Amino acid sequence: MKISIFLLSILSFFNACSSSPDDKGSGGGTPLPTVPKNPVTPLTDAQAMDEVQKDAIKYFWDYADPISKLARERYLTEDPNFESNIITTGGSAFGLMSIVVGVDRGFLPRGEAVTRLTTGLNFLGKADRFHGAWSHWIDNSSGKAIPFGTKDNGGDLVETSFVCQALLTVREYFKNGNDSEKALAAKADELWRGVEWDWYTRGEDVLYWHWSPNYGWDMNFKLQGYNECLITYVMAASSPTHPISASAYHKGWARNDAIKNGGTQYGLPVIFSYNGTVGNVGPSFWGQYSHLGLDPSTLKDQYADYFTLIQNHAKIMNQYCIANPKNWKGYSNKLWGLTASYTRNSDGTTGYTAHQPNNDTGVISPTAALSFFPFTPEESMKVLHYLYDEKKSEYVGFAGPYDAVSPHYNWVAKRYLAIDQGTIAPMIENYRTGLLWKLFMNSPEVKKGLTDLGFSSTKYGI
Repeated sequence: MKISIFLLSILSFFNACSSSPDDKGSGGGTPLPTVPKNPVTPLTDAQAMDEVQKDAIKYFWDYADPISKLARERYLTEDPNFESNIITTGGSAFGLMSIVVGVDRGFLPRGEAVTRLTTGLNFLGKADRFHGAWSHWIDNSSGKAIPFGTKDNGGDLVETSFVCQALLTVREYFKNGNDSEKALAAKADELWRGVEWDWYTRGEDVLYWHWSPNYGWDMNFKLQGYNECLITYVMAASSPTHPISASAYHKGWARNDAIKNGGTQYGLPVIFSYNGTVGNVGPSFWGQYSHLGLDPSTLKDQYADYFTLIQNHAKIMNQYCIANPKNWKGYSNKLWGLTASYTRNSDGTTGYTAHQPNNDTGVISPTAALSFFPFTPEESMKVLHYLYDEKKSEYVGFAGPYDAVSPHYNWVAKRYLAIDQGTIAPMIENYRTGLLWKLFMNSPEVKKGLTDLGFSSTKYGI
């Protein structure tokens, strides 16, 4: 079953996009520097990475929700106020990690960042929680859950795991700072300890994605590999208050060893059975969301070498786009990458889908290649330079590369989604310095959780 695609498809994003990319946001605070739209000379690699990181961070700084200081689900340049009350938990998690990157690089003022992060965490502390788990969407003023679907109006354990990945990262970064920073770190620790991971097993050897106060377990989605949910099991096993057993990981997520797959694409082993795409790879975000903090370098268990797993995913995606079996105009080694993003519907309207080799609509999502930087640095750098040196006036807006483009249809979705912009700065930083990987992986709870699940990592002494 295409678990992730099914959930994502209930979003309905319509109306074509055609307005100016120069709208001003309402996040407040000190704006990030604006860079010229058309550089006279090509950027160096370092300059290009600086610029795209700065730009992507703007989504969570200049365009943050002014009340909660967390991330809006999306921003439409043609309608900036569209659903501006919707806070996304997973996107906000990636935003928290993006802000840490901004502070560490000196792109953001540290003191103001601490104040903003404190406001955000206080909001999460008062928002609806369901046995400790947050909902997928939250109203920015009331903190009440906004239904992501009719029966999806309660706890979302996967989005919650993204938040907890970010909370531990924030805690580790600020825990030895001044009094305000130590208080922020303590708040992050308090919030993550409140999640009742074990309750979401229903007493079985598997985790469940959703619980609703009105519909209970009706959605009945078991978290079974492989998709973006590896981090959910890692966080659940690492919990000092409500841990799950290792058997839930091995019998549930790994399907009693059935998670492995012997197929290949372009001469590269796929290693795992990607849900709904057995023998091929799924959308790029499946190899990215779990790894903003969870470092796959030297990370192994009985099922995989995780750096090889993610690198093969990235290289297969790159090779697929270069081979371009559907003959889409514009696909190349400078413009590649398929993931969940806005898409162009067959009638020319704007929709949403999880792009992948088995669901290729002729749309490239720039975040896909950029967020694979640690695994395909040369291939991702070509995309970055193409975007900023050759196509900046067309494909890049005020908060970085637009969400989706299709040269074949001469179409650009001049919109932003938090979950797409939010992986760019963190993953490029992990390529540059390993900052977020070091913070998260050195958390004592994470080391214990990984050990309990049977992982090893020579890099972190696990």
